[in-house]
Amino acid sequence: MAETRRRLRSSTVVLGGMGVIAAALTSCSSDPDRRCVDRDSYTYEGYKVVADKNCKSGSSSGSSYGKGGKRKTGSSDAAWYYDSDVDRGRADYGTFSRSEAVDRGGFGCSGSGSGGG
Repeated sequence: MAETRRRLRSSTVVLGGMGVIAAALTSCSSDPDRRCVDRDSYTYEGYKVVADKNCKSGSSSGSSYGKGGKRKTGSSDAAWYYDSDVDRGRADYGTFSRSEAVDRGGFGCSGSGSGGG
């Protein structure tokens, strides 16, 4: 009976270890975690997270300014904010640079991301 318990515990350790390896491999993705934030909303708690539709896909800055540099009415200066800590709708300790976020890497990553610029 004791041998059966020992075997069960060791298989649990093996399965848990496989989960850690899987998490490490997926954390090396070329797409860093990102949140759409309002650049004008920074407080000591971080930037206010806004709806993704406010950030243009593939753009590092939002579309809150019209022709002539005048701010559009009712719009926020939304931008993608990468690899940030998020707490209570606020994002902090991240970067607006996608290439910098990719270069940071994760657990088990080599750190040589495909920055692209």
